[in-house]
Amino acid sequence: MAADKTTILIVEDEPAIVELVSFTLKEAGWHSTAVHNATDAWNFMQTRMPHLILLDWMLPDQSGLRLLSRIRADRQFNELPIIMLTAKSMEEDKIAGLDHGADDYITKPFSPRELTARINALLRRKTPEHAQTLMAAGVVKLDPISCTVSLHDQKIDIGHAEFKLLKFFLAHPDRVFSRGQLLDKVWGDHVMIEERTVDVHVLRLRKALKEAEYLIKTVRSVGYMLSEK
Repeated sequence: MAADKTTILIVEDEPAIVELVSFTLKEAGWHSTAVHNATDAWNFMQTRMPHLILLDWMLPDQSGLRLLSRIRADRQFNELPIIMLTAKSMEEDKIAGLDHGADDYITKPFSPRELTARINALLRRKTPEHAQTLMAAGVVKLDPISCTVSLHDQKIDIGHAEFKLLKFFLAHPDRVFSRGQLLDKVWGDHVMIEERTVDVHVLRLRKALKEAEYLIKTVRSVGYMLSEK
């Protein structure tokens, strides 16, 4: 992906932030377009697919989280890289952002250098879990096209963050990953997010998998893995 062809959509209603971000992206060689509310962002996406979205948590017409949920519910935009821009720094808010499908999270005020680094890390991340073929382990099946998970061929409810985590595990069976590796591989270069966030999502994933929770194994002092053994 050539930098000069990369289009980044900025969804932010604070003029000073828009100006700073736009200048930072231009200096890095990216093209950017700024909109000031969720409605304009959605309309823009219908006519032109951005390579990445910088999405503010607080917008005048609806929350950034609500727009994020709408984007992730649309198959066309399901894999679109999204970084949340927010003044919120509580751990619960970070987990909420990931739950709704954010790939990364950057807290205001942030430096132009940090923003550029986060965008670069997300754009260059290409991993096997982007496969579009049916994935399975034991009685668990994951369909990347419909974004559904089934147990004994019965669809189960699963959060977006847990879906991404399961998809990654299924793409790398019988391989142990540390919490730091999982944060990096599944959600990106999360400088601001605690590694214990991974434990929360693993716990939720096991709960969603019910009797198949045995597939997600804890490796003491190392991390987690998926294995049928």
